[in-house]
Amino acid sequence: MFKASRSRVSVLPFVSFVALVPFVCASEASAQTTDVIGVRAQGMAGAFTAVADDATATWWNPAGLAGGSFFSGLIEYGRPDRASDATMKGVAFAYPALGLSYYRLPVSQIRVVSSTAADPASREDQGVLSFYGATVGQSLGEHLVVGSTIKLLHAADTHTDIDIGVMVSFGPARVGATLRNVSEPSFGSGASAFTLERHARAGFALTSGKRGVIGSATLGVDADLTRSQTIRGDERVIAVGGEAWAGQRSFAIRGGVSKNTVGASETWLTGGVSAAVRRATFVDAYASTGENVRHGWGLALRVTF
Repeated sequence: MFKASRSRVSVLPFVSFVALVPFVCASEASAQTTDVIGVRAQGMAGAFTAVADDATATWWNPAGLAGGSFFSGLIEYGRPDRASDATMKGVAFAYPALGLSYYRLPVSQIRVVSSTAADPASREDQGVLSFYGATVGQSLGEHLVVGSTIKLLHAADTHTDIDIGVMVSFGPARVGATLRNVSEPSFGSGASAFTLERHARAGFALTSGKRGVIGSATLGVDADLTRSQTIRGDERVIAVGGEAWAGQRSFAIRGGVSKNTVGASETWLTGGVSAAVRRATFVDAYASTGENVRHGWGLALRVTF
């Protein structure tokens, strides 16, 4: 757990988050990129904001590192859409006080808002977005953690940005929330331009673990607090997922369902597994299927102890 502090500096991220959430919730269009990150998260259909206990917490919820293992590292590879050649690659390392991450993301799979009136359907081949992140956090008492990820982003241009997350834990219950893309960076110009707009997401999880640590059985629920304009149309997603471990945490199975509550109201199903290949070393996999273009898969090699 991060060291507790009552200093004014420590509470600034939390104050900023609370102040900005009402603003972003009123927005009609925001961008997010949670669709393709984290093999465990994808196996739970994205119901991961209040789980976020491995190195992908640097992406899903910076405040989640405090409830994770002493060390977590992973390398992952994904094909968000089997009908496309676009791939996702990433590497992340974390322990409770610091996380470092790098992701190479297909822009065609990022939920984007164009600064022009270009047809989203014509934006299939937009290159990649490189993400470099450093995550830190601060405990505020025994139950609340605030975290932030400072990001260096490069596509057509290079920008810095910040994500803010909070996690509240009471026994087996965890509540998490994230505010992404606080500075709303924009990339490119003309028809190829896109903006990562602010995006707020909240989650709730119940787990068999104690004192905020994820246990052998977990149920999570996530909900977007903002609407996103995507290459597939408007989206605001709610997701429900679960994970169960067996054999002294040597094997896990997970699954979930997510649904777009606006626009075409599509539904997607996901499933995944983890298997220990040696002590503290796991191979993770997921696959998803559903309407529109949500037919993807991913693999990861993860070390956790």
